[in-house]
Amino acid sequence: MRPIRVVITGGPSVGKADVLSRLREKGHSVSTHEVGREIYRDFKQRLGRHLQREDRREYALAVLEAQVAEYRAHIDGLHFYNRGVPDGVGWERFFGLEPSPPLLTAIAQHRYDAVFVLDPIDTFEDEGDIAWASEREAQRVHQLIIQGYLDSGYRPIHVPMDFVDRRVRFVEANL
Repeated sequence: MRPIRVVITGGPSVGKADVLSRLREKGHSVSTHEVGREIYRDFKQRLGRHLQREDRREYALAVLEAQVAEYRAHIDGLHFYNRGVPDGVGWERFFGLEPSPPLLTAIAQHRYDAVFVLDPIDTFEDEGDIAWASEREAQRVHQLIIQGYLDSGYRPIHVPMDFVDRRVRFVEANL
């Protein structure tokens, strides 16, 4: 069976982890974590501080490399990804960067079968160690991610804000 690659994405704190966890519980193949978050933690530990402007390109390229590796690791059947390669367009633009040539090449070479964007939830909380200065910035990242997928030739399917089980049913029904 050929690989079927499905992205679950959206801005910070839209409920990706909960939806992906429920998909995993239902027996689907799912990303084990969000690679950008893990790489951010590594950078923060190594640098002893949050990312600064001069760190952003190196960070973006490290995330891209990890996402491409995750993409290539899946070779058979349905798999749900916690973010996809085109997310990088939104994040790089948020960082004040133009999408890098390696990112644009990766987007062309590593295509997904479907992209689901989780609409933001009513309450804004990030229980992890990645702090956001404001809900407004999180909303901006969300919009930039969506635009990155549109610019990359995708037609994202928006998953309405709802209970986790209803969101999962929506995703499964729209595959």
